[in-house]
Amino acid sequence: MKIGIVLYPTFGGSGIVATELGKELAQKGYEVHFITYKQPVRLDAFGENVFYHEVAVHEYPLFDYLPYEINLSSKLVDVVKHEKLDLLHVHYAIPHASAAYMAKQVLASQGIKIPFITTLHGTDITLVGRDPSFEPVIEFVIDQSDAVTSVSKSLKQDTYAHFKVHNEIQVIPNFIRTEKYNVPGDQALRSKYAPNGEKILMHISNFRPVKRVQDIVKAFSIIREKIPSKLIFIGDGPERYKAESLCREIGTCDDTFFLGKFKSTEGVLSNADLFLLTSETESFGVSALEAMASGVPVVSTNSGGLPEVNVDGFSGYLCEVGDVESIASNSIKILEDEHVYSHFKANALKRAEKFDIKAILPMYEKLYERVVSR
Repeated sequence: MKIGIVLYPTFGGSGIVATELGKELAQKGYEVHFITYKQPVRLDAFGENVFYHEVAVHEYPLFDYLPYEINLSSKLVDVVKHEKLDLLHVHYAIPHASAAYMAKQVLASQGIKIPFITTLHGTDITLVGRDPSFEPVIEFVIDQSDAVTSVSKSLKQDTYAHFKVHNEIQVIPNFIRTEKYNVPGDQALRSKYAPNGEKILMHISNFRPVKRVQDIVKAFSIIREKIPSKLIFIGDGPERYKAESLCREIGTCDDTFFLGKFKSTEGVLSNADLFLLTSETESFGVSALEAMASGVPVVSTNSGGLPEVNVDGFSGYLCEVGDVESIASNSIKILEDEHVYSHFKANALKRAEKFDIKAILPMYEKLYERVVSR
């Protein structure tokens, strides 16, 4: 089967999952074509059965804003025709599903049938989708998709709650290859950032406002009073400066490190003792799953799909959004007793195994076969 995968090529969870899905499919013998405006960050090497098609975006004097959706639709028509694709799998409703729908209609006029599957990842529903100007288009392309999946039960419920859609939504959770993450920590790195055996707390994100990274800075200021510890931030984005400013204001900067973006996180996560995720909304929480697969307990909010990943009192703890005191006290509870910590660490690994690619990939394969055989 020849599959076109349309995605955002950035550091966000949806792009990472879509890229890893394509790579796994290619290893199983499927021919996979990535279609986007830039090489995906996780597509660092091209193996057998993997192809990349760049969507050229040109500036036109007539337009104030670049017409990416039209360019993408035209590219999809071109790739489907010349590579003889069997299926398009688009990640995000807008503009990817709407572009796929347009391409499908153009190809149908030429006697070519191409089904498309839309995977909802979160922001397209929980943030962008709630803008009334996008609502009719999102509803339309979801219902016009040949199949729809969401990465969590919570996101599925949100979609039905906020949009008048009738198409069946199948939950296929995000995944990881667990064997990549459960690796020994880097002692040189620990010595650099925690030279006196301090605990390492970590957060990874794109630093958007929804991640509430300032809550992590506030919680850490409480934790370090009880537990000798260091805080490491991985990633970058609009809220990083506010987090840095707050840490200077409350005097925790000597113990806080902002390391910027990493293409892959498995090497650095294995050095963490605890992972913090304080999001206001999170459709799944890929970074939390990656931490758990590295044997790192998670203290997170109970928002969106996070309770489907992080089990309260088992792999970590869940807290109300904005409850800095609870985030801090639960973190201390995990870190202050080595026996308790070992228990949470083992459970985090156990929980992550539920989301291994070996369990999730067959769900996509079965869906692909069903859609193509119609």
